[in-house]
Amino acid sequence: MAALDHFLRGQLAAFEPEIREMADYCIDTSGKRIRPALVFLSGWSDESAEPPAPLVQVAAVVELVHLATLVHDDIMDEADLRRSRQTAARRYGPEAAVLLGDALFAHALHLAAQFPTTEVCAAVADSTRKVCAGEIVQTLRRRTLEISRADYDRVIDLKTAELFRVSCFLGCRLAGRSDACAQGAAMFGRHLGIAYQIYDDLADFYGREGSIGKTLGTDLASGKATLPLLLLLEKLPTEERESLTKELAGNREPDVAARLAQMEALGIFELVRAEIEAELGRAEAALAAVRDQMPTGQLLELCQVLRAQVAGLRAGR
Repeated sequence: MAALDHFLRGQLAAFEPEIREMADYCIDTSGKRIRPALVFLSGWSDESAEPPAPLVQVAAVVELVHLATLVHDDIMDEADLRRSRQTAARRYGPEAAVLLGDALFAHALHLAAQFPTTEVCAAVADSTRKVCAGEIVQTLRRRTLEISRADYDRVIDLKTAELFRVSCFLGCRLAGRSDACAQGAAMFGRHLGIAYQIYDDLADFYGREGSIGKTLGTDLASGKATLPLLLLLEKLPTEERESLTKELAGNREPDVAARLAQMEALGIFELVRAEIEAELGRAEAALAAVRDQMPTGQLLELCQVLRAQVAGLRAGR
């Protein structure tokens, strides 16, 4: 991560002087940097040495794409906080933030295009398009209940899991591992990404802003039908279901505290935790198939990290 941070800071000079401070504001060392970690853990086996330069560059590419999506997400969610400080949209205004996100996307592809083959750039461009497609679909379906569980799964597969998947895939490819190994690692990343997004949706209700470091309660306020809300809708009596429907549609002031109390009463947390655990089980199974071809121990530890984060949400209540 130190090598990655050094590389990212070195990229600031490539941005125009007028927006360099804005790019610097987004390249923050306090983030979890899960996607770069997936690149490193999928492609770097000699931890006693410096990480190979190609891995560092790919880790920077996926992190820049991720940062760009966060800038755009915060505009759409009207969020005030990200990583315990003002979002780019709050600091610079939404109009400038949109373009800042575009500049980060563009620089990520610029770095991807510098590899000697087109594979990295093609994979990153394909994944970036899918991430944007997932966000578009979710945006178009805000404030409507015309979304099924299959729709929800599709959205999070695109907008979150895809970047986890390509991080593992590219790490393996740059390490020269077999196609089967790269595909197994990629499936691990995909299922970990799905689990992580479900956790993030749960944290929007059960988390605390001081520990999570971003604005919470935005999903209900913005009319985003996430898994906790979809499960709550299934279990509520008719009158309460209609009330929640109005809140999602923007026809009634959202009452996050009341919805959280209902989730507690109806066991929604445990239902969502079971869904997270199922995805983590699929992730672990994908790695089990290739454990004789690559080191998998630290990748598997990421599953335990996420389990601990979920348990922390429960303990917080």
